[in-house]
Amino acid sequence: MISTLRRGLFVLLAALPLMANAAPGQSAHDLVQDTTNRMLADLAANKEKYKQDPQDFYTALNTIVGPVVDAEGISKSIMTVKYSRKATPAQMKTFQENFKRGLFQFYGNALLEYNNQGITVDPAKDESGDRTSVGMTVKGSNGAIYPVQYTLEKISGEWKLRNVIINGINIGKLFRDQFADAMQRNGNDLDKTINGWAGEVAKAKEATEKKPAQ
Repeated sequence: MISTLRRGLFVLLAALPLMANAAPGQSAHDLVQDTTNRMLADLAANKEKYKQDPQDFYTALNTIVGPVVDAEGISKSIMTVKYSRKATPAQMKTFQENFKRGLFQFYGNALLEYNNQGITVDPAKDESGDRTSVGMTVKGSNGAIYPVQYTLEKISGEWKLRNVIINGINIGKLFRDQFADAMQRNGNDLDKTINGWAGEVAKAKEATEKKPAQ
């Protein structure tokens, strides 16, 4: 399970940047489909530079991916109503930034190993409402096939990423559980959990890397 999760989250980072640079009014399906080749070409062109300066790469990921992610909605979902209602606007903003920073630093290096093994976007689904899903199949470097399902919501007329399910693993639920565990360990200290979120993600990464592959 841990090995699957580790590989699956690599796929998440390999696939997330494909959703960048959405055109105004673009469909959720086209948002995924039309940017695939452009973003992979950008990664290939800058891969050696990013390997020399990982921080520059993390910054680029935030610049590219950040605008298409519903960071506010995801953050509230991770914190749950129990904690998000207690958080001040400043605390919520800090958590949003820490969430993105932790995620990009956590798996950024894995993305540099992606060599365009193969990505297929499923046919478009009904997008007449304000919520839809887009399916994708990603081939990993080990030859395994990973099904990915994005959940997107329309916010102010544009589609935003709200959740990802990879190989049956619900990423939103994973981080909700992680946040609740951190709050418990930190004595329900919201500031401590928010400010230490990147460290929590780093500890999770270390634990998965120590776990023998399954």
